[in-house]
Amino acid sequence: MSAARVAADVVVIGAGAVGAAVAWYATRAGLSVTVVERGAIVSGSSSACEGNLLVSDKEAGPELDLALYSHDLWAGELLEYRELWEFDFKGGLVVASTDAGQAGLAELTVRQRAAGVVVDDVPLTEVPTLEPHLTRDIAGAAYYPQDCQVQPVLLAAHLLRMAREGGATVLTDTPVTGLVRSGDAVTGVVTGRGTIAAPIVVNCAGAWAGEVAALAGISMPVFPRRGFVLVTEPLPPTVFHKVYAGEYVASTQSSDAGLQTSTVIESTRGGTVLIGSSRERVGFDRAPSLPAIREIAAKALRLYPALREVSVMRSYLGFRPYCLDHLPVIGDDPRAPGLWHAAGHEGAGIGLSVGTAKLLVQAMTGAPTDLDLTPFAADRATLQEVAHA
Repeated sequence: MSAARVAADVVVIGAGAVGAAVAWYATRAGLSVTVVERGAIVSGSSSACEGNLLVSDKEAGPELDLALYSHDLWAGELLEYRELWEFDFKGGLVVASTDAGQAGLAELTVRQRAAGVVVDDVPLTEVPTLEPHLTRDIAGAAYYPQDCQVQPVLLAAHLLRMAREGGATVLTDTPVTGLVRSGDAVTGVVTGRGTIAAPIVVNCAGAWAGEVAALAGISMPVFPRRGFVLVTEPLPPTVFHKVYAGEYVASTQSSDAGLQTSTVIESTRGGTVLIGSSRERVGFDRAPSLPAIREIAAKALRLYPALREVSVMRSYLGFRPYCLDHLPVIGDDPRAPGLWHAAGHEGAGIGLSVGTAKLLVQAMTGAPTDLDLTPFAADRATLQEVAHA
């Protein structure tokens, strides 16, 4: 691309899973799309996660509604592409280690069922049938057949390829340095490779979404929350579902800045086992944290003692884009007309990517949205209040 202005209907900032999904749905709607990514495709949070598509870890409310909507897309209109990104109807098993934890899990499942989640209480005698290597020292379990998994790098890469086949342009190594303005309105982006004019600019910058919003002079309180994942050596079949400890739900809803860990374990098609997870707000610090890694490993062994002699090949970290009120930002921004956001999904961005994208494109094109986007508004009171508290 030269330094001349290039026009598009939509410019998408960010080539992770959310940006890729927005680009693909927009091209399917007949819009001309340019994706700009400051580095390589899938080089941010989408390349440093587990690919979870979960309903089990969400309380009743707007995020769960979005997760169920997204699940219907994964299992419906997107099912024909399942092999491209290794979509797996894996199912999730949530376990409680104490009687108090089991009581909390039982209360959670009641609320979730009322919201449309499919969940089965699992008698302790039947847990070994689902997970033979799981510790027997648990107080209860619940099974969620709607929990699924994808390979997130393959997901974003194929969605971008499909968007390009639909006419989209994808520009890598192209950081956005400014936004083109006409009064308050955003009418394009400025990059080191030129200016792209567009009536719609979509901020899909993940943990960096606040920096993009700042280019328009507005506050978008999306923060990075660092998390580590351990990867074992390839194993014979050992973990058959997504398995996590019940306190994981509480950790996803916590606003604590300090280190929090809760066990999440699952296998991959290659035979490795992914072990998480941790959360802590340390900015964009990429330094390894031995305390976090040790705590993750220790808690995992309590659930799966059979992993004690297994070697960990590596660990990796990513930054979850986190909003303080625990809801993503989806939709147009009335403070800067022409600027739209799809960010702040924290650890749920892979699973919510397709639902977010379809709803966003419906709104862009003036169609009725399948879900009300008001709870996810960029200028919602809960988001701005906590940002300035």
